[in-house]
Amino acid sequence: MQIRPAPQSENELLQRAKSLSGCSLGIIANQLGWAVPTDLRRHKGWVGQLVEAILGAEAGNQAKPDFLALNIELKTLPVTKAGQPQVSTYVCAISHAALSETWHSSVVYQKLSRVLWVPIEGSDTISITERRILKPFLWEMGPDIEIILRQDWEELMEALALGYGAGLSAHQGTYLQVRPKAAHSRIKTAYLDVSGERVSIVPKGFYLRPAFTRHLLKTSPVLF
Repeated sequence: MQIRPAPQSENELLQRAKSLSGCSLGIIANQLGWAVPTDLRRHKGWVGQLVEAILGAEAGNQAKPDFLALNIELKTLPVTKAGQPQVSTYVCAISHAALSETWHSSVVYQKLSRVLWVPIEGSDTISITERRILKPFLWEMGPDIEIILRQDWEELMEALALGYGAGLSAHQGTYLQVRPKAAHSRIKTAYLDVSGERVSIVPKGFYLRPAFTRHLLKTSPVLF
């Protein structure tokens, strides 16, 4: 849900992001007239939607970077009090169309080429209203990281293309992993098995491991 107009330049986006540093989710929600949920487990995605709305993200559910004209993706990153990532970071859903993609035409590559990361306090000891946005930073995929992400993507996509989608688990992949992407296990989508027959399994998506975002927080230069 887009609330503010999309930023017209990278500098405008970065200034908006800077202005959020230190703000609580409650303050931002109040600015937008949003109610703060009491339990994020029943409102998955609420924090991301809140930040998208205040920054003017425009892509919605499209398989494209959130800020279309700037080719920049937005990712919120809940962290512990020690500044460590708490969970895997969702990248995109996996569709049959992805099987015909190359790495550079893939949704994963498009979404991860340039990312505005917005770290947010995520400790359960802090109420949702009082959780603060920490210092956002713009990150660009460098060649060393791209080698690892590309290898993960190619190996996982090969497994899907060969019909092993049902057997893929979150244990595979160095930085990029495949995990179920559905509200509950009763939701199914069609994939091909090893014999080429259509089977119904829980939808899957690409996620970044906490090991990736931990490395990111330690080594990436803050570009603004």
